[in-house]
Order: sequence, then structure tokens, then C-alpha cells
Amino acid sequence: MKKFLIFLLILAGVGTAKGDCSFTAQYPDIIKFKGKKYDLNSNPLEPYFEKNPNKRPQGGIMSTALWRGYVAEFAIIDEQLMLTDIKIEVYDKESKDEYDTKWISAYDQVFPESKMKKIDWYIGILIIPHGKLVDYVHMGYASTYQKYWLLEIKEGNLIEDRYYQYKQYIDFKLRQFREYQKTEQYKSAVEELKKNDSTLKDEFIETFLFDYLSGYADEFLVD
Repeated sequence: MKKFLIFLLILAGVGTAKGDCSFTAQYPDIIKFKGKKYDLNSNPLEPYFEKNPNKRPQGGIMSTALWRGYVAEFAIIDEQLMLTDIKIEVYDKESKDEYDTKWISAYDQVFPESKMKKIDWYIGILIIPHGKLVDYVHMGYASTYQKYWLLEIKEGNLIEDRYYQYKQYIDFKLRQFREYQKTEQYKSAVEELKKNDSTLKDEFIETFLFDYLSGYADEFLVD
């Protein structure tokens, strides 16, 4: 949780030396759900790489639009969250233009022993936006869309999925956040942010977490 919150601060340019270059929308991971591929406003591999930093894919181009260095591809198969590929962006040596890039698989760098991997360490709510763009925000995954799928995952198993139109999603997000504020998880998040930057005020932290911490808690707290 601590490293993830610091990652959020970097994305928002708060309490860092990176300045305006951090205000950048991110390449999303991808998920196949109900027969369709969607962008994913969650990064299920990050908890694994926090515990296993030496396993993070190497050789890819790092940019302000891809701080984590890879794009992961997932699928819900038999009610389980499965990793199907990990891709990194590299310079295309066969191109005449030295700045041309291409995406290649780095899956074998991380999990050479399997073709697909159940993400059995992941507990949380996956956010899947789709449909028309409602409001573009050039930072992280803060943009909003016309429709949403929300998937509650526990140890890699799909517990519940919910479908919301934009206004329904915003209402859920507010109610979920209010319940989240009552939890020890929220208190811990606030403490970690203050440790990173003691000048942060409670009102700013509340707004920041509401705007940029997708999912709120590890499960659905409201109907």
C-alpha cells in the first residue's frame, strides 16, 4: 500500500521533484471480460512487483505515460482473474526511423513456468471504464466515461460484477468512499501520505484519495 500511494503522488506531481511532467495520463492495462477487451483502470500486477521488485520486466522504454514500465493483459476465465501477457515498448531496430517503437511480450521474464497465471494474490475492485469519454483528465486514470464495469476480486476469484452508467457510478463512488473513510485502511492511507509529505492537509488528502484512488477498499462496501 505504501509504495502504491507514493506512486499516486508521483502521478499527481505532489510532494515530488518531478513537477509538471508527472501530470500525465497512463497507458492502461487491458482485460477481456464477457467476450470483449477493455482498458483497465487498475494495475493488478503492482502488488506482486512491490513484493518482488526483481521480477519487474526489464528492457522497456520508460516514460511519463508509463511509469510502471509495462502493459499487462488479463482475462476473466472461469470466474478467475488470469494474466495472459505482459508487454513492454522497445525501439524497433529494424525501422529506418531510430525513434520508431514496437510492443513485445515480456511475459517469460516474469512467469517463464506458465502460459497463463492466476492472479491469486490480488484482492480489490477492478475498474473497467468504457463507452464515450465524459471528462478527460490528463493524469493517471482520472478521466471519466459513460459506462463502467466493476469487478470485486478476492485472491484471484471473481466474487461479484456490477454495471453502472456514469451517474450511477459517481453515486456509487461517493457512497463507497464514505464507507471507506470509516475503515482502518483509509486511516493507514492518510498516514502514509502524511509521512511522504508532512505539509499535506486533511482536506487535500481526502479530495486526492477520492479523485485518484480507484476502487476504494478491497470489496464492495455499499449496495
